Amino acid sequence: MTIFLRNRRAGAAATATALALASLAALAGTATPASASGRATATATATTATALLPASAAALKPASPAASGDPAVPAALTLPRPTGPYATGRDTLFLTDHERTDPWVPAAGARRLLVSLHYPARPGSGGDPAPYMPEAEARLMLAQRGLDDPEWPGLVAATRTYSRTDARPAPGRFPLVLLSPGFGTPRATLTGLAEELASRGHVVATADHPYESTGTELPDGRVLTCAACDEVDAQPDDAGRRKVLAAVSAGRAADFSFLLDRLTGPRPAWRHARTIDARRVGMAGHSIGGNAAASTMAADRRVDAGVNMDGTFFDPVAARGLDGRPFLMLGTDPDHAPGAGDTSWDEGWARLDGFKRWLTVRDSGHFTFTDTPAIGEQLGIVDPDAPLSAARSTTITRAYVTAFFDRSLRGRPARLLDGPAPAHPEVLFQRP
Repeated sequence: MTIFLRNRRAGAAATATALALASLAALAGTATPASASGRATATATATTATALLPASAAALKPASPAASGDPAVPAALTLPRPTGPYATGRDTLFLTDHERTDPWVPAAGARRLLVSLHYPARPGSGGDPAPYMPEAEARLMLAQRGLDDPEWPGLVAATRTYSRTDARPAPGRFPLVLLSPGFGTPRATLTGLAEELASRGHVVATADHPYESTGTELPDGRVLTCAACDEVDAQPDDAGRRKVLAAVSAGRAADFSFLLDRLTGPRPAWRHARTIDARRVGMAGHSIGGNAAASTMAADRRVDAGVNMDGTFFDPVAARGLDGRPFLMLGTDPDHAPGAGDTSWDEGWARLDGFKRWLTVRDSGHFTFTDTPAIGEQLGIVDPDAPLSAARSTTITRAYVTAFFDRSLRGRPARLLDGPAPAHPEVLFQRP
């Protein structure tokens, strides 16, 4: 795979660097990120090296228009605007589970979670747009992908969102959707999907799992790096790495059960918890977060439906199934087609025992289902191996995830899930 800046030709050295990075391989279908130090690991996969993996930092730095005639990087980046009828608000929670020790750094003490809560809001209420992510997190995320232009962390951190801080909730009670990001990836990268779901009448709780991301900034300013990545790196073989990643998924199930307790229990941690209808709970995740959706459903009967966006089932779908609860598998094509490289999807599909759909998307990449295409495209980054545009990536992800949760949590018809749709020719219905 070779990555180019749009309207710019990469040099030979830059192309060689990109090819070397893209050739890192071992674990099919998962994003195995850099270690806490920011170095690339030998276990990264071809699907990991996607839209933000550069040819080189020098090649990716935009030339000035005066020098080259190329357009400059925009002064501000923005997420796609949500399409639902509700305005959206956002709160942040910092929670501590005193009954569990952190699995990756026991010396750190109790397990902690940082959670973004997006919710339907009253129009015109609230303060400034919610920030996208801290600059320290953006810097570490970009560095892991080899993007070290000094201007870019500030640009990415300041990406324009559409949710307002301190917004008043819209009247009513709404289904709850839990979101879990990919391994090594900050929760902010699912903001576009969270805002879309909130605009369509869901409360959305997106969790950062400390020590499982390139960087998680705590309220006191400390930044936790990826100790779990170091644990993956330390394994002597593929089987060892898979065992650690299965533990990541199972551990996230415990995180989300704790989060559900804190959002829907008798003494909720969130000031607007009354807006949540605890009888209707779904979960979606990207990469290892998608595996975690199945792990959480197996461990916690309160989660009624799940979505896996391009994640390997390192922690297999429970042999007993999911007690008839619905599940959507939405992935890249052909990597996640039946009989392709990730056989965990074939095995998982056979065990799913409720309403289920297996969809793959032509021309997509591992990060298609996140904010990466929209942000990368504005920075001028092109991945020839994942040519699906940011606009189509956003439209497809929003359409199928919201249709699935409308059907599963609201009982609404979802014809989009019945079969191929002319409006979405890239989406293939797999029927193994």
